[in-house]
Amino acid sequence: MKTLLLILLVVAVPLIGNAQGMSIGEKPAVQVASGYAPGDRAESFSLKNVDGAQVSLDNFSDAKGFIVVFTCNHCPFSVAYEDRIIQLDKTYKSLGYPVIALNPNDPQIQPEDSYDNMKKRAKQKKFSFPYLLDEGGVYAHKYGATKTPHVYLLQKKADGLSVAYIGAIDNNSKSGAEADQKYLENALKELIAGKEVTVKTTKAIGCSIKYSKS
Repeated sequence: MKTLLLILLVVAVPLIGNAQGMSIGEKPAVQVASGYAPGDRAESFSLKNVDGAQVSLDNFSDAKGFIVVFTCNHCPFSVAYEDRIIQLDKTYKSLGYPVIALNPNDPQIQPEDSYDNMKKRAKQKKFSFPYLLDEGGVYAHKYGATKTPHVYLLQKKADGLSVAYIGAIDNNSKSGAEADQKYLENALKELIAGKEVTVKTTKAIGCSIKYSKS
C-alpha cells in the first residue's frame, strides 16, 4: 500500500506542475516587483499640463535631470509638502533639475483630484512647475509609485534617464523646518557635485495612489 501511494505521488507532482502551466522539472516563476530601482533607465513621457499644453521631458534640452514627483490635490501629505516642492523647483531648476509633478489619481475615486481641480490648485498655490495629468496612473505604474508624494530623481546620461534616488523628500511630513534628514536635497547636491548618491532609496510616506479599478 505504501509503495502504491509513493508511486501515485511521484506521478501526480509533475502533473500538478503541468496544470499550473509549468513544464516537468520547471521551478515556479519568481514574482518581480514592478517599477524602477536606482540605476534603472526611466521612460520619458508627454502628458497634459494644467495649462492644456503637452509637456515632455524631451523638451527640456538644457536640463541635467528631473525631480519627478507623483502628487495630488487631496492628500494631506501632498498638501504639507507643496511649499517645499515649490522651493525645490525654484532652487534646483536653475541648476539643471526642474520639478515635474504628476497626478495619477482616478477622479472617479477621489473627485478632488480631477483635472479641473488640478488647474485650480496650481493657480491657487502658484506652482512654478508643470503639474501633469497622469491619466489612469500609467506612469505611476511604470515608475512603481505607490504614495503621494513619491519622488524619483532622474539624471540625464548618454543612454537615457537614469534613476538616482527614489522615495521621500525628507523625514518630516509635518514640517520642513523640523526635518533633519533631507534625502532628496542631499541626493541633488551629490549629483551636482559629480558624486555618487549615498542614500538611493527611502520609504515614501503619504496617501495610497488611487489607481483606476477598471
